[in-house]
Amino acid sequence: MRLRALLETDALGLRLLGGEDELDRTVRGVMTTDLRDPSRYLSGGELVLTGLAWRRDAADSEPFVRILAGAGVAGLAAGEAELGDIPADLVKACLHHRLPLFAVHETVAFATITEHVVRQVSGERAGDLAAVVDRHRRLMTSGPAGGGPEVVLDLLTSDLDLRAWVLSPTGRQIAGAGAPLPGPLGAALAGHHLAATRTGRRGPYRAAVAGTTYSLFPIRNTGRGAVPAARDVRESVLSDWLLAVEADASDWPAARLDLLQGVTQLIAVERDRRDAARTVRRRLAQEVLELVQAGAAPAEIAARLRVAAPVLLPGLGVAPQWQVVVARVDWSASGQGAAAGDIASGPVAQALLEEILVDPAVSGPDSADRIAVAHTGEEAIALVPLPTVVTVPAESGEGDAARAAVEDADALAGEPGLHADALLASVREPLSAGLADDGRLTLGVSAAVHSAEGLRGALEEARHARRVAAARPGRVCAAGHHELASHVLLLPFVPDDVRRAFTARLLDPLRDYDRRHRAELIETLEAFLDCDGSWTRCAARLHLHVNTLRYRVGRIEQLTGRDLSRLEDKLDFFLALRMS
Repeated sequence: MRLRALLETDALGLRLLGGEDELDRTVRGVMTTDLRDPSRYLSGGELVLTGLAWRRDAADSEPFVRILAGAGVAGLAAGEAELGDIPADLVKACLHHRLPLFAVHETVAFATITEHVVRQVSGERAGDLAAVVDRHRRLMTSGPAGGGPEVVLDLLTSDLDLRAWVLSPTGRQIAGAGAPLPGPLGAALAGHHLAATRTGRRGPYRAAVAGTTYSLFPIRNTGRGAVPAARDVRESVLSDWLLAVEADASDWPAARLDLLQGVTQLIAVERDRRDAARTVRRRLAQEVLELVQAGAAPAEIAARLRVAAPVLLPGLGVAPQWQVVVARVDWSASGQGAAAGDIASGPVAQALLEEILVDPAVSGPDSADRIAVAHTGEEAIALVPLPTVVTVPAESGEGDAARAAVEDADALAGEPGLHADALLASVREPLSAGLADDGRLTLGVSAAVHSAEGLRGALEEARHARRVAAARPGRVCAAGHHELASHVLLLPFVPDDVRRAFTARLLDPLRDYDRRHRAELIETLEAFLDCDGSWTRCAARLHLHVNTLRYRVGRIEQLTGRDLSRLEDKLDFFLALRMS
């Protein structure tokens, strides 16, 4: 039962003094006490009744309320029989700790309130257990044929008062009952789930986000026909769905936990069904990839693309443009599970790339129907069609032949297609939690190509871009085709020992000087190069007098033996900073 129900029961004589926003707290029991510290007798969820005999002066209220709040009680009810009006210091302490406070009229005995609470809670528990059995039977007949995850979640909301959502490993909502979960909240919950999964603990996992407690249940099919469990959690952590329930399951009875586990089994079956539907798209991508890598004739590749286009973009009358995205997940050595080299990273990257390529603003499990991802070795390779619009002008009376123009749907908004940084913007935080300290995701994106002839070049371009991303620091990195036209194309292919020696020779003297004198020479060098050697712009950016800037640049030249007025030396410093 909830505190609100007690307040609405006139026979109990309760008057609310504070905590109106907390009236939906659940009452699991009742306790009467006048001890100054009753914490040893509290387990959480109680309505505490007190006659205030513990209070000697105003200073006693704060520690008493702090103890109750720390124990997780539902609320405090103070009798008026002893002192009359409830002391203001007690009201203030309860407001401070967000503990609902009630005044009990002097004509109402604590025994009356106790009897009422015990009767209601006992009756609800008995009804709840009976409902669990019935709900379980109904849920087991409400699988995919009964409407999918939404039906299951609707039952949880309507019958058990539980709000729940099915989320992808990046926090994208797959299904939910009622209002959709905000994207940042979904990403935060997914991050908590991935981090907890990496620790090896069993679910459900408890997560507190923005003052609300959630319980996170892994969704895995362990029934008949299920895929064998992974040897290492890293083989599945980045691809599993999760069930997020707005409740604290830590004190649930076993029957209710069993019910939620049954729910996850139903959703896991649905997940497997939808994964099976991806088989056709994966096979198409694999066939095109094999043709491209084998150097097949463009006509043969084009024929295969014509087969793929209607599957990925139903109703499209012409072959679209295509982009290639390459992703790789690398694991370092770990003290637990399989050795890093034994982990099958290709399928992990494949499932993860299929998720990353879905528009994060689109909810539902069917929003990935345009995505075809294959994997070869440790790489996942996506073949992404870009929709086109066919414009056929009406026939003119001047005898002109009808003309067809293919125009990219995104052309008016700038460069068409996928952009590397945008792909990872909403998924970087949760995926970093799943990769933890021993995993990295790197991703490269090609430019759009208009024909089969350009597909091989697009694949190599995406692979080069991924290598550029791999040269950067961070757990989740991406690079796009536009970056391959600059010097950064060369950096990933410089041997590590050469990079270290080059940067150390140029930058270590400056770093040592900065540590000893706090001179900020590295920061000054970066700003000077960013301002193209302009003294006035650089001084303004650093909020320095030009003479001070000239002194610092002179010190840089003295320490390194270089001349920042020479283009060659500027370029060396620029590359050293980018490689460091």
